Amino acid sequence: MFLGTHSPRLDDKGRLILPAKFRDQLAEGVVITKGQERCLFVFTAADFSEKAKAQHAPLNKKDRDAQRLLFSSAFDEVPDRTGRVTVPPGLRAYAGLTRDCVVTGVNDHLEIWDAETWRAYEAEQEQAYAELEEAPA
Repeated sequence: MFLGTHSPRLDDKGRLILPAKFRDQLAEGVVITKGQERCLFVFTAADFSEKAKAQHAPLNKKDRDAQRLLFSSAFDEVPDRTGRVTVPPGLRAYAGLTRDCVVTGVNDHLEIWDAETWRAYEAEQEQAYAELEEAPA
């Protein structure tokens, strides 16, 4: 499980150091792909492979479009010994990543955000989160 919020920086070569607490989970490889709201999703290679195997031939345009974007933008890599991965230029542009980033743990995956975009998203969602109603028991 991935939890928490971390603030790594991109270096001049587009490399990002993933949080140390997740390095063992990510050591066998990661898949980085487009997420929603202009962030990037980071899955373990094994989890992404399982998600891919579970996909069925899409029968409607909405599902085909989602699969095309998810898989065509996916990039796999094995982190180096310091936990660094290179974020490809196209994915950096999609997420608007510059230097300051935020990596959030979201249960089964990580998300990489531009720090400013994350702060704006978090501020916007805070009230909606506070107003969530509990589901009846």
